Amino acid sequence: MVFFLAIAGIVLASIADIIPPILYRDFFDTLSGTSAQITALVRILVLILLIHFFSWIFWRLCNFSVIFFESHGMAKLRQRAFDYMINHSHTFFANNFTGSLVQRVNRFARSFERLTDRLIWSILPLLVKIIGISIILWSVSRAIMYAMIVWAVFLILFNYFFARWKLKYDIRQAEADSRTTGLLADDISNQNPIQLFTSFNDESSRFKKISNEQARASWTTWGLNEIMGSVQGACMILIEFFLFYYALRYWQAGILTLGVFVLVQVYLFSLNQHLWEFTRVTRDIYESYADAKEMAEIMLLPHEIRDLPTATALVVAKGEIEFHDATFNFHKTRAVLDKINLKIKPGEKVAVIGPSGAGKSTFARLLFRFYDLDDGKILIDGQDIKYVTQESLRKNISLVPQDPVLFHRTLMENIRYGKRDATDAEVFSAALAAHCDEFIHNLPLGYDTYVGERGVKLSGGERQRVVIARAILKNAPILVLDEATSSLDSHSEALIQDALGKLIEGKTVIVIAHRLSTVRKMDRIVVIDKGKVVEDGSHDELLGKEGGLYKKLWEMQAGGFIYEKEEDE
Repeated sequence: MVFFLAIAGIVLASIADIIPPILYRDFFDTLSGTSAQITALVRILVLILLIHFFSWIFWRLCNFSVIFFESHGMAKLRQRAFDYMINHSHTFFANNFTGSLVQRVNRFARSFERLTDRLIWSILPLLVKIIGISIILWSVSRAIMYAMIVWAVFLILFNYFFARWKLKYDIRQAEADSRTTGLLADDISNQNPIQLFTSFNDESSRFKKISNEQARASWTTWGLNEIMGSVQGACMILIEFFLFYYALRYWQAGILTLGVFVLVQVYLFSLNQHLWEFTRVTRDIYESYADAKEMAEIMLLPHEIRDLPTATALVVAKGEIEFHDATFNFHKTRAVLDKINLKIKPGEKVAVIGPSGAGKSTFARLLFRFYDLDDGKILIDGQDIKYVTQESLRKNISLVPQDPVLFHRTLMENIRYGKRDATDAEVFSAALAAHCDEFIHNLPLGYDTYVGERGVKLSGGERQRVVIARAILKNAPILVLDEATSSLDSHSEALIQDALGKLIEGKTVIVIAHRLSTVRKMDRIVVIDKGKVVEDGSHDELLGKEGGLYKKLWEMQAGGFIYEKEEDE
């Protein structure tokens, strides 16, 4: 409705702008007459004033309608882009720069603004004026009318085909802009390693190279724009001289009156303004297309992980987990898990260990269905997770990662993320259980403290405790701990081990372990190597297995600890 109101406003305003030159014609014809009447002249001037007043009203109507339409349209497009992009898989985000994705969303919304502006403020007024001026000039001089129409059509077609040819350069410029933004965001995120490894000069050179590539792409695009504008400007000078000359000759021959001569010149000047603007219109349209193209490609890219049309909500009554012939390959080429068969009983605490690259973390990600299996299935209480909704699956599993990441929000909001409708009392209780309360109360703003991007204002141990508090608050029946205490000092680790001991009661727990000292009390220890389960048993059982991988890993870590102790002594 608002969009059509804007169109109506601009059409009426453009029509109103066509009328004053007709009145100017009458004014000058009356003025050049032998008996010019002041009353008639004043009447014409009053009519001109009224027309301009109504034109002003129509322009304001259009302005406010466009402001409302564009602001809401941009918000909806940003939301649509966000909703679709955020549901892409873990692989998608691993393969794309964060800064580049942010830039694509912003350019996607801005392209809508530019296209709408050009349609409302340039294309529609130009079409209305070409039609209106042609109708009026038909009754004045058909030769001049035909010349103006041919001229207008020629310029429009020239701009269209030139801009279409230039599109490939616009796309290159947009891609170069995304690369520059992506690298900039990556360097800012890794500012600390840049300082630690004294690699400022290397990163500066890398950024300079990418920035110069963008500069070359921009220079090419802007240079082509200038060529197009120069050609059009030269043509406009020629046609203006041609029409002015012939209008003058017609006036001398008595074919045109002084008023009609003025009318033709005013229309020519107005039409030239709009045609000159059309150069920027075609440029903006194709540049907007190039800006929107990258985001549109993402939105046309099917989600790798999707709910099936018949997917149902997962119902967890006991918490039994079963991997049945589970096979997974990264990018369909590198084998990670090969026909894994593993059953975890309800309430059982199982540690998953193995050498680096054995597939431990992938094991957990598959349970969350961040990836889909290439073969086999994963069952929770007998339900294949491929046939349940992702939302219900992930609501029933809590994760405490090794490298916790927080939102740049308050501590209260970050902890409450585990249960969005939790009361303040529930948040305080979870924070107390995770021993967050003691450091939060030492902060000037307490729970209202903003933690910085990715939680950089907190120490590693503090971030870990916030994530544990979030898991406590979520209270899901299945819990995955990815070496949840690895970032804590000895004092904090003792406190958190106590909190986790309470948290895991009555839950099915999977511990992805890197330090074997943390898994001794687990009900079972599953050893994965080269994508297969090679050992399964308790700590004592596996330690008593001669030549076993677990015993070998245990002795290596124990040797490391003894070595460190000897060094300390």
